[in-house]
Amino acid sequence: MTTLLNDPKDFPRQLAEGFVEANPQYVRAVFGGVVRATRSRAGKVAVISGGGTGHYPAFTGWVGQGLLDGVVTGNIFSSPSASQAVSVARAADQGGGVFIAHLNYAGDVLHFGQAAERLRAEDVEVATAVVTDDVASAPAATPHMRRGIAGGLPVLKMTSAAAEAGLSLDEVVEVFHHANKRVMTFGVAFSGCTLPGADHPLFEVPKGQIGVGLGVHGEPGIYETELGTADDVAELLVDRLLQERPTDGSRVVAMLNGLGSAKYEELFVTYTAVANRLREAGVEIAEGEVGEFMTSLDMGGVSLTLVWLDETLEPYYFAECDTPAYKRRTPMAEPLPSDVVFNTEAEQLVVTRVASEESRVTAGIVTEGLTLISEAIEKNATALGDLDAIAGDGDHGIGMTRGSAAAAKAARELFEQGAGAQTVLVGAGDRWSENAGGASGALWGAALTAAGNVLGDTARVDRDRQAQALAALVEAIKRLGGGSVGDKTMLDAMVPFADAFAAAVADGASTAEAWTTAADVAEAAATATADLSPRLGRARVLSDRSVGHPDPGAVSFALAAKTMAGVVQASRTEQTV
Repeated sequence: MTTLLNDPKDFPRQLAEGFVEANPQYVRAVFGGVVRATRSRAGKVAVISGGGTGHYPAFTGWVGQGLLDGVVTGNIFSSPSASQAVSVARAADQGGGVFIAHLNYAGDVLHFGQAAERLRAEDVEVATAVVTDDVASAPAATPHMRRGIAGGLPVLKMTSAAAEAGLSLDEVVEVFHHANKRVMTFGVAFSGCTLPGADHPLFEVPKGQIGVGLGVHGEPGIYETELGTADDVAELLVDRLLQERPTDGSRVVAMLNGLGSAKYEELFVTYTAVANRLREAGVEIAEGEVGEFMTSLDMGGVSLTLVWLDETLEPYYFAECDTPAYKRRTPMAEPLPSDVVFNTEAEQLVVTRVASEESRVTAGIVTEGLTLISEAIEKNATALGDLDAIAGDGDHGIGMTRGSAAAAKAARELFEQGAGAQTVLVGAGDRWSENAGGASGALWGAALTAAGNVLGDTARVDRDRQAQALAALVEAIKRLGGGSVGDKTMLDAMVPFADAFAAAVADGASTAEAWTTAADVAEAAATATADLSPRLGRARVLSDRSVGHPDPGAVSFALAAKTMAGVVQASRTEQTV
């Protein structure tokens, strides 16, 4: 839904005005649309396009050297008028003729056709043609009936490059038709778009479904099917487009387009599967393009365009261009040689030190503890995230789940290789930090490392050494995080826990008793953080919201401590951590 607007009826005019205001080096306003703000070669064929607004960066974002000479802009999803098109064409004309290339929609066909007739009456050499890349909208046997969608960008890019290269109007038109035949698009929608000022979308897609074969003017898909995963969607898109693979099709540009509300992060996740599927089919990817190229206001969905390159089209596709929304320039530096290979995986965990049998016993208990901690955190991830969202960014549950799972996996791998307590904890700390991200990931990584360094791989881990390890764990958190008790952080549970453990040991308690006592203290201390106001981190900014709710870091630590206490109790040995 469009939130930032004034009068909905005036929305198209105001967005056009703002676009020109923001891009004076590229465009100038003219009645009906925009034209280049830069000089073009005299005698060059002027390529203009356009249509309804609501599709940015189409079409205004494509005006500039190497791409369009001008664009005609209509109302939201509505064709511009013939008089607007004539005005833009006159302003863009360099004396070499005007080529009006637009998407295949009835209103555009009528109005741009009428504009062409008026221009011919003024002795302007003019040609028109339509982009028909949407494979879902008509059978391959009737390509002239297909709609134009995101494939309009590469078709117009190659056509404009031909005009920039000095080809005649007839030759430019020929390049257009050749490109149009070799550009194909297929898309799916997750949700409909909402017109500015409207209170509901133009259509809705049932939850867990996708509309297959969407349009970019708010049209729903041709049919609905199960959503599936990103890989499933990628497979659907690629397999449908490969059905119309040219007989000489071996090299493509793959353009994954977000339709308005799909995030770039989602697009990149999906693109990996697109690329893999294409390679499996024996298709070479000359270039991948991921982003928003033709949107439909806030529609949720993606489309995939394949540009089947050949010796004619490839130079035009990669020719330089410079527009507000789409640029292609000569690389600033030479690419690295293909034989330069970087490591893309985390360093493999390998045990390099021999551990004593006593340390191996402790390492086994640590490994079991980290496994159960990971399971406990995963079960409570939603609650931890909700607690964090009160005055933070809500990612604590997710981060803790990822970090603890990676730490548990690393601990198992190392223990199976014969690692002692130190090697297990340091390796687990590294993986926790690498996978959790955020502040908690770094703090837990440092804490496990510090504790492991005290335990060592050969020493007997008695109660006193455990107390020292827990003290080191707390000091690492203080040193790295810069916090102290009372700041409403995990330290408010960790410090009382470590103190209670040390006190219990000093009083002669067994290891299991010390862990149980300390874990109970940590749980109570975590609950008590609800009365505190945060003095560090993101929560400090929204401190009033936080009061009355316990700190998520303290709660997750108490959960880990309680779980570990249970493991120690079950082990019934004095040599435990």
